[in-house]
This record gives sequence, C-alpha cells and structure tokens, in this order.
Amino acid sequence: MARTDTLKLGTFVYTFGFHPAAWLHPGSDVTGANNIDHMIKVAQISEAACLDFMFFADSPAAAVGHPEALARQPTKMNRFEPITAITALSMVTESLGFVATASTSYYEPYNIARLFASADHISGGRICWNVVTSDHDETGYNYNRQGLDPHADRYDRGEEFLDVVLGLWDSWEDDALLLDRENGVYHDKDKLHTLDHVGKHFQVRGPLNIARTPQGRPVIAQAGGSERGRELAARTAEVVFSLASNIDKNKAFYADVKGRMGKYGRDPSDLKIMPGIVVNVGETRAEAEARAQEMVDVMHPEVGLLMLQEFLETDLHGADLDQPFPMDRMPAKAKGSVAMFEGVKEFVEQGHTLRELITHYARQHTGNGLTGSYIEVADYMQEWFEAEAADGFILMCPTLPSSLEDFTRLVVPELRRRGLFRDAYEGKTLRENLGLSFPVNRYAAARDAAE
Repeated sequence: MARTDTLKLGTFVYTFGFHPAAWLHPGSDVTGANNIDHMIKVAQISEAACLDFMFFADSPAAAVGHPEALARQPTKMNRFEPITAITALSMVTESLGFVATASTSYYEPYNIARLFASADHISGGRICWNVVTSDHDETGYNYNRQGLDPHADRYDRGEEFLDVVLGLWDSWEDDALLLDRENGVYHDKDKLHTLDHVGKHFQVRGPLNIARTPQGRPVIAQAGGSERGRELAARTAEVVFSLASNIDKNKAFYADVKGRMGKYGRDPSDLKIMPGIVVNVGETRAEAEARAQEMVDVMHPEVGLLMLQEFLETDLHGADLDQPFPMDRMPAKAKGSVAMFEGVKEFVEQGHTLRELITHYARQHTGNGLTGSYIEVADYMQEWFEAEAADGFILMCPTLPSSLEDFTRLVVPELRRRGLFRDAYEGKTLRENLGLSFPVNRYAAARDAAE
C-alpha cells in the first residue's frame, strides 16, 4: 500500500558539522562555536528548504583524553548550551522546529518542564525535547557523581523523570486562561491542577507556573535501541532517532517499536522514526567520494582515537593502528548506546584494523552513512521510506553550512520531483509539520469521560 505522507527531514547540529575534522574545512565557520550568526545561517538554510527541524545534540561536559587530541577536536570543548541556542534561533525563524537535548540524569523535572515550555511559548510551538540519560563518564563528574550511573539506574530515573514532566505540562488545561479583566479573574481555578507526584526518585507537587503551550506541549524525541528504550519510545516518544545500519535492521526496528504502541492507546502515525544518516552528496558519485575522502585526509589519527576511546571507554594509546583491533580492550558490554556499540563490535569482528575502525567511526558513527550522487541519495531515502524502514532522516552533514547547502540544493529538489517532500510548511507548529496529533490534557479527558 502506497504511503500518503511525505518524508520528514531534520538538520543535526554539531557546531562545525558532524565530521570531527569539520572545523578545518573552509566550508565551515571556524568562529561558529561562539558566534550565533553561524547557527542563524544554518537555521535559515534549513527553513528555506522547508526542513522540519534543527536537532542539537549535547553532552554537559567537555571531552576528556589525550591533550594533543583534545587540542585538535573542538566539538565538545566549546559550544552553546542547546536550550539557550534554540530559543534565540526561534526568534529569527517562523516555521522551522528546534530539538534540544537535555539529560534526565542531571536536571530536575520541574526545571526541564519550565525551560522547554517557556521556549515553546517563545517560538510559537516549535520546540522538541530530546530525552537522554547521558552516556559518558565525564558528565557525571560535573554533577556530584563518580562517573556515569549504571544503565538500568539511569533508565529508572529517566522514565520517572519523563512522566513527571509530562504531568507538569498538563497542569493547565488548554482553556484555563480566562483573562477576564471585567471580573478580575485571570484563570479558571478548576482548570489548573496540582500533580502531587511521589515516586522512587522524585517528589514534585506542581503545578507548573507557565500555561499550556501553543502545540499543547513540546514534542518528545529520544534515541535508544535497547529493549527498555524501545518500550519507552512506544509509550512516550513522538520522534525516534534510530541507529540501525541497514534497511532490514531498521525495518525490523520500525515494525517492532510501532507495533508496541497499540497497548498504550497510541496510533503509529504519532511516532516518526528518523535514522541519523551521514550524507556526502555531489552532482556525481565521484564528486561525493572526493568530498568524503577530503575529510578523512585532514583528520589527525589522535582525534579518531580519542573518539573511539570516549565511546568504548577503553585505553587504545600505544596500540598498532595497522593491526586488527585489540580485542582484549573491547568492553564486554555497552556503557552508552547499545545499538552503536553493537555496530562497532560487528565492524571489528570482521577483522578490520584499528586505523580502518577510526576512519569508519569518524565517517558514520551513527551506524549509517551514505556517499553518492544526489540521485543515489534520493533513491536511498525513497527506498527506506516506501519500505517502512523510516519516516524520514536526521541529516548528519559532515560540514556546516556547506554540506547542508549541497543537500538542499541537490537532493531536496529531487525529492520534491518525486512527490516525497513538501514544497511548503503545513502549519506553524512543529507538531503540525510533523503530522502529530494535538496532545489531550489528562484532566480534561478525565472530566469529559465522567460526563
């Protein structure tokens, strides 16, 4: 059966681009880490092409590792806090959505509920919270911990945290504000609700001291390929940033997660599964390959080694780059993303050298990478979309803004020619443009059911 919807597309934002050597490329802005004009340009390119959102990844810590490598890789060393950045960018755009990452491990639910609701009001309903539990030890050291809490503990806290935030966002019913000057009544007292949450990790009375937002509440995004991550996505997520490395794996992931939604009373159309994909595109495949190789050539090996060590949390210094990966230094299990760890382990088990793994991980460490002509890129996206392996893609542009300009100049017109992507935004809110339903307020629903 042919799909009646169209692709969703988002711009993934690391300051200079997704590739760790992007800051060296002339197509990026070397001052961009502390220059909002750089981010404004990326936002304007994205909005002009009618992309759905800009997606800000984040980790609340500077990277740790060998000083020489850190001096060559600025991505985690110097960047804007994302909630601040998206609020500023919403003031110079009209329809583009914004996704900001914030960790349930290091905030309190009331803070997150208030920050994101405020940003959603300021933007006119174009904000999304990417819910993470954090996945690197260095974050914990900044928040009264000795490294990262165990995976199960982070998920326990994270699930309760998210439930509390969703409850706080329901504090005000949609029509609670009366604004009645004649009678001096600002809000309907029967439509403002106290949460009174008491749980294992949190005690939160409420209510939230900011009213319901233009899109009901911010959109919820998350990533995670673990069993608990899939179940949480089926229950709460509206955008899922998936990490599967091929169409068959992502098709299975897509069917699995959407297949779980019914038991929570949710329609599968209210969840958009969007794999992250590193895109090197050109007029021809040869042009795209040359661009990809250019980034590999300028990356210092110490930078690639730092990335691997950070992810695997193992010491690789002194290992021979031209020998197979030393399996005695491979962790027994993932400390961070399970899906990403399995992808790295699978590549290593094929017998590749450490140098080859460095290159592979740098080019596509979401597990998914594509280098080709604009026709090939469009073919790839169409195949995944029509096979129900994806509802869209999050574009991991190797350099910003140049790689994004290439994609919007070459691929977007081809997708439109095929009827796969919009010519104009459908609405003003992110929820409208993603094709998500307006969330029902729990208290209004309970009252309606009782009548």
